[in-house]
Amino acid sequence: MAAGGFCKLPNGTVVVALNLPSPAPSSVGSVRFLVHAQNRARALTRLRNLGLRSVYLRGNAAPPTPDEVTAVLHHPDGLIWRTAPVAGAVGGPDPVQELWHPIRALLRRPTART
Repeated sequence: MAAGGFCKLPNGTVVVALNLPSPAPSSVGSVRFLVHAQNRARALTRLRNLGLRSVYLRGNAAPPTPDEVTAVLHHPDGLIWRTAPVAGAVGGPDPVQELWHPIRALLRRPTART
């Protein structure tokens, strides 16, 4: 089951965070999605409409951090992703955090090479 959670903002909207297996066929691991929407149901519907059909949010085990909320609120689409960190993995002395990507970058179809 996917880890995820949500937080309700003062204006009544919500930010939903979900860790899901990567939808890209060549990638291994998981992807953390952040969605800003009017309510939790609409946030999950936005992901389902993009082809992530079996997306459910049960519980609030991994809610978005304040930095994640800020990132999704400042993105015009309100839907961003990055690879999820591996649990228990320890980077070097200066771990580099991946930047957030728009959803188009993940679901982009590969171009045919001739």
